[in-house]
Amino acid sequence: MNKKTLTRILIGLILITAAGFTIAYFIFREDKPWTALFVASCGGVLVFNFLISLFLVNKNFKK
Repeated sequence: MNKKTLTRILIGLILITAAGFTIAYFIFREDKPWTALFVASCGGVLVFNFLISLFLVNKNFKK
């Protein structure tokens, strides 16, 4: 795999994860506020991990 492919995959994962957890947050917000907070926190952690992976992929392919 090359840098361009990995970058596209990670950006796609970031967008899908952010959208999914945002929708889940708004679904749980009214009935279960603590569950909504947990869902938002987990989504934030996953997006942050994908961003770190994106940075590392770009750093390692600079040759």
